[in-house]
Amino acid sequence: MNKREQQRLIREQKQQQAEKQAKLRQTISRLAMVIVIPLVIISVIYGLMGQGETYPPDQVGELDHVKGNPDGVTLVVYADFQCPACATEHRVMSQAWPRIAPNAQLVFRHFPLTSTHRFAWEAALYAEAAGRQGKFWEMHDQLFLNQAYWSSLSEVEDEFDGYLEQLDVDVAQAHMDMQDEALLQKVRNDQRGGTSAGVRSTPALFVNGRLTPVPQNPIDMIALVNRTREEAAE
Repeated sequence: MNKREQQRLIREQKQQQAEKQAKLRQTISRLAMVIVIPLVIISVIYGLMGQGETYPPDQVGELDHVKGNPDGVTLVVYADFQCPACATEHRVMSQAWPRIAPNAQLVFRHFPLTSTHRFAWEAALYAEAAGRQGKFWEMHDQLFLNQAYWSSLSEVEDEFDGYLEQLDVDVAQAHMDMQDEALLQKVRNDQRGGTSAGVRSTPALFVNGRLTPVPQNPIDMIALVNRTREEAAE
């Protein structure tokens, strides 16, 4: 066999080896697809089933935080505890509440803007954990009233724990509850529901299911509730 034939034989052997490797990779790829695709489908279905139910702004859910008159005007607020505009909305609502409470029910839903507010998610979890011990609205108020201070901290756990202690909430139990998937899912579901309803920024106020500009003072908030009641009665 001369040198040229030897080179041809070597090229053929390399080509055959390359074809075998290509077929092997193709077989492995097909097997992987057979295994992975069902796993992905199962994962997606499980995730959807595990997300839980969300509620539109014109409905009140079983897990919603609600206060006021259930037969009154429904005010659904989507808010972020670290959002300065939400703290302003909280102040306006708090000042108006003694006047509107007999004629309205207030529903709070979480919408933490975690891309801009680093402690928003943690604050939501603390509020939910306090809620499991009957102190959601009290923790809600503490977080908004002290927002300017804790937002400036490098860490907030000690500060938030202090709020729980002031409210006579079992701190150890609250920390355990914050690891509960059901509690985490509540916050996620609020946000999912808000996104579906068209919430793009906070605070977002829905009055009887209708997205409404947030009043900037308690007088306008009271007028909004009274006007909505009159419209509903017509």
